[in-house]
Amino acid sequence: MKPQLSSGQSAGTKTNTTANATSNTKAQATRKALRAQVRDARRGISDKEQHSFAATATKLMLDEITKLEAKHVAIYLTNDGELCTQPLIHALWKQGVNLYLPHLHPFSKGNLLFFAYTPETTLVQNSLKIPEPKLDITKMMLVHQLDVVVTPLVAFDSAGGRIGMGGGFYDRTLANWQKIGKPYPIGFAHDCQQVEALPIEHWDVPLPVMVTPTRVLVF
Repeated sequence: MKPQLSSGQSAGTKTNTTANATSNTKAQATRKALRAQVRDARRGISDKEQHSFAATATKLMLDEITKLEAKHVAIYLTNDGELCTQPLIHALWKQGVNLYLPHLHPFSKGNLLFFAYTPETTLVQNSLKIPEPKLDITKMMLVHQLDVVVTPLVAFDSAGGRIGMGGGFYDRTLANWQKIGKPYPIGFAHDCQQVEALPIEHWDVPLPVMVTPTRVLVF
């Protein structure tokens, strides 16, 4: 006996729905596998290499930020084998650039707030076990007021495609940057985090520029 179709549902519609669901499941599985593979690769980088890579990448990123004459820059603290941001943070402080760190939004799940980050900033561990500034509305910078967002990622490709850890925090943060021209996102990652082509979804925000220890890629 053939399965019964609901009112107004054709066999073709049901087939398409099933095919789409299967395709989405496969795409998510591919993204999950890519994340695991790239995270393993970057965690395998030695401390000595991390130090060397961070030094060269910092110089390249400073050049990009200087070209943009950016005064308000969002950055992040290194985690899980990411390209170390500490040399960049100290270099930007030295140049008088105002820095901001992400803070998990307390009321809007999946979104970020950004607070001023100085050498005196008190950090607390958030629910993801990542240090973030204490919630202080007087030190908050709205996203559209930021000039540049140094953007973390798990993997990127030759077209500027980017995927993160899967929470969508930076995709939401950068969703409108192309409409208003800011904040300008610049990816910051190891060369080993590049893959041939990512299985991109409609919510993934591509990057216009990527900085690695060896290259500046403009897309």
